[in-house]
Amino acid sequence: MATASYNQFCPVAMASEILCNRWTIVLLRELCAGSTRFNDLRRGVPRMSPALLSTRLKELEAHGILDRALVQKRPELFEYRLTPAGVELKSVVEAIGIWGHRWVETEPSLEKLDLSLLMWDMRRGLNVLPLPSCKITIQFVYPELPNAKQNYWLLIDPKQGVDLCSVDPGLDVDLFSRCDLRTMTAIWMGLDTVSKAIADDRLLLIGDKDVADKMQLWLGLSPFAVQKKQVA
Repeated sequence: MATASYNQFCPVAMASEILCNRWTIVLLRELCAGSTRFNDLRRGVPRMSPALLSTRLKELEAHGILDRALVQKRPELFEYRLTPAGVELKSVVEAIGIWGHRWVETEPSLEKLDLSLLMWDMRRGLNVLPLPSCKITIQFVYPELPNAKQNYWLLIDPKQGVDLCSVDPGLDVDLFSRCDLRTMTAIWMGLDTVSKAIADDRLLLIGDKDVADKMQLWLGLSPFAVQKKQVA
């Protein structure tokens, strides 16, 4: 529950007591994006401790914003689903994201790089339609990072969907993408483009030419990338 009160009857103040605790809006972003299980929510908020995540989920449940239910045939797992009150918050979260993209300065945004969150968002938003109708493995290499953290793999299966690995899955790679984390984050946010990064030698693609040529189309961009920035 909220630990402090504004002691005002104003609905804005009352809603803020529920929604403005640290991490709550970011957690709602993940729930609104479709994550329903604890581990998936953790991947969307990788810097949030498991204990705090559990606390915030209980708070949202207590306020009627989400329901918790056991997964069928998996009694050890729970799923968290937004209630009608939670679904109504989707437009609120979207409006905050649009405002942040349009009015928060670019440089501060690109100073807060988070590889695991970026790859998770790319995996979730990936558009399979421009890709061949077969299994594809794409390896992303971020050379400036420590060896243990510089590789991620997107595994695309037309029947099973898209999976993300931080450990080598041992599959043949159809496309290698090599660039720095800042560049890929900027592309994902709609602040840069694949073609410009390639022309500037900041992005190197090796492998299937058709998949490489369509990267801007299949890459899972931020849902706010289409919004026009109002500040640099």
